[in-house]
Amino acid sequence: MLKFAANLSLLFTEQPVPQRFAAAAAAGFAAVEIQFPYDYPADALAAAARAAGTPVILINVPAGDLMQGGAGLAGHPQRVAEFAAALPLALAYAQALGVGMVNVLPGRLAAGVGRRQALATLAANLARAADYFRPHGIRVLCEPINDLDMPGFLLRTADELAALLADDNSCDVGMQIDLYHMARMQQDIPQLLRRHLPAIAHIQFADAPGRGEPGSGALPLAQYFALLTELGYTGWCAAEYRPTARTQDTLQWLPPLT
Repeated sequence: MLKFAANLSLLFTEQPVPQRFAAAAAAGFAAVEIQFPYDYPADALAAAARAAGTPVILINVPAGDLMQGGAGLAGHPQRVAEFAAALPLALAYAQALGVGMVNVLPGRLAAGVGRRQALATLAANLARAADYFRPHGIRVLCEPINDLDMPGFLLRTADELAALLADDNSCDVGMQIDLYHMARMQQDIPQLLRRHLPAIAHIQFADAPGRGEPGSGALPLAQYFALLTELGYTGWCAAEYRPTARTQDTLQWLPPLT
């Protein structure tokens, strides 16, 4: 049976972040993830997670100005020092929260930077991050994101990410795949899962179009979950959608799967 986690950055936003852990547990989620937890003290989040009994499985490494429309850090040749400086902060939060995976967002192609140079920078930063977190038992992931929602994004598909990672066999970086983003890129998701599952360390999902809860769009998410079970996927599936109503009122899909 698949394991489902709640993304607390998008779900249960009716409450402050520290209270979302208990809400996720009450709804039936076995774990949670947070995109960028850095606005809250790590010890306060850790206490909330312990009290709710919901382990935190993943956070993102700080991404600079990415979420405000900028290029971010990981693929920017002039921001290598900023990326390196973000790693200790991510490690401090990961250790406080007991996180086993951290995600590096590739970012957008920066103005005046060639794609080849940006990809080389990203590859070097991923290798640096993997080396940094490995001694602490934390695995680094990387995620492609569709360039309709985030124009100029550096890696847009699982194939593009796989090609980047294949260039450095010594770099143990896992793939984080969001089914919503792949659907927006018109990818054949069953084929994608069959091809890349050995390298996929984490899966996120939302329906498409709209990025709402399962059943709000056109994606056959139940079929994808069945395929993941058939293929023997043992990682987490994280609900990272924008609820079309109160979060608690959009969870009809969850009980049949848990």
